[in-house]
Amino acid sequence: MAEKPHMNLVVIGHVDHGKSTTVGRLLFESGAIDEQTISKYKQEAAEKGKAGFEFAYVMDTVKEERERGVTIDLTYKKFETDKYYFTIIDAPGHKDFIKNMITGTSQADAAVLVVAATNSVQEQTKEHAFLAKTLGVGQLIVAVNKMDMVSYAQDKYDTAVSDVKKLITTYGWKADEIEFVPIAALKGDNIKDKSSEMSWYSGPTLLESLNKLKPPEKPTNLALRMPIQDVYTITGIGTVPVGRIETGDMKLGQKIVSMPSGKSGELKTIEMHHEQMQSAGPGDNVGISIRGLGKGDMKRGDVLGPADNPPTVAKEFTAKIVVLNHPSVLTIGYTPVFHINTSQVSCRVTKILKKINPKTGETLEENPDLLRNGDVAEIVCVPTRPTCIEKNSDFPQLAKVAIRDMGRTVAAGVCIDLKK
Repeated sequence: MAEKPHMNLVVIGHVDHGKSTTVGRLLFESGAIDEQTISKYKQEAAEKGKAGFEFAYVMDTVKEERERGVTIDLTYKKFETDKYYFTIIDAPGHKDFIKNMITGTSQADAAVLVVAATNSVQEQTKEHAFLAKTLGVGQLIVAVNKMDMVSYAQDKYDTAVSDVKKLITTYGWKADEIEFVPIAALKGDNIKDKSSEMSWYSGPTLLESLNKLKPPEKPTNLALRMPIQDVYTITGIGTVPVGRIETGDMKLGQKIVSMPSGKSGELKTIEMHHEQMQSAGPGDNVGISIRGLGKGDMKRGDVLGPADNPPTVAKEFTAKIVVLNHPSVLTIGYTPVFHINTSQVSCRVTKILKKINPKTGETLEENPDLLRNGDVAEIVCVPTRPTCIEKNSDFPQLAKVAIRDMGRTVAAGVCIDLKK
């Protein structure tokens, strides 16, 4: 049997709107966790005076998190529908956890936005929807949760739907491409089976709407890009760069160039899982050898591509970033370490072009002097050495940047423009 297409799913939304319970329910209803585990959690939740939190417990597997009643870290869980194999990236809801949200959604193929029917769109609903769109999550499903708490009233659902539609269209989503599903995650309404409580709703259940998502297109239509993770010297073969192919295909005999060195040669061998391959494509982790390229021509952080369409080397680039947890303020002249693909390079912030309202996407202020936590902005950066990066509009897979300082991620975003 052919393998089911795999999708990464991120579950986003306001802190008290029932994300964890929704995820727990999805895992339970799709058979990824059994009755026994749930009843164990049920007992534990009841003992702690948190009856009804058993599904949330599935995601909050860390003891301390359970006691504090918050979801902190990113947890990965897997489940299957009859069509897809899903990995859930659970993105926590609180402000200081937006960092996880960013590292999480940047690799998500689709998002489920959970909005409670009790109080509809809230602050984090707006933030999360904006970040998901900015970071390139292509598909969205909106689950209107807690329908049991509004007596399954259709008008409450309709209000939430129109609020969310207003919001997401300002960010550039198309409302008619998005499935809206009324659910009660705690009770299991419309998760797997149609709910008898909401006969007014004729659309798909949550699991059915996940089945209707489109599998992520493998970026084979783009030119080859392979950021180098390591370079080994292997007896009898020579220099072997190792990395994950992000876009495009490689074939034996192809002419390959390594940037920024600009040295090129012919692709001699491709090895994957200790097997020799004729070709490889997006998502494959490979070790290769290139005739004429030695140890000095390639290092971690460099990017390989076809000689006739070399990876872009930028002397300056513009990034759209979100400031996450900077200890003071971010100003012009600041030179932190940028993580770009597999490279780490100091870049100087030479201009802050504008500050953007994360709830509407509009410009708040042109050329501000400084940025604080929570600000979304466009900045111009100059790397201290030639660095491979691509524009989000050309190669979204190679446009992500994370800014680190003092051992933490202080900002993250995408490259939207560059000077070669």
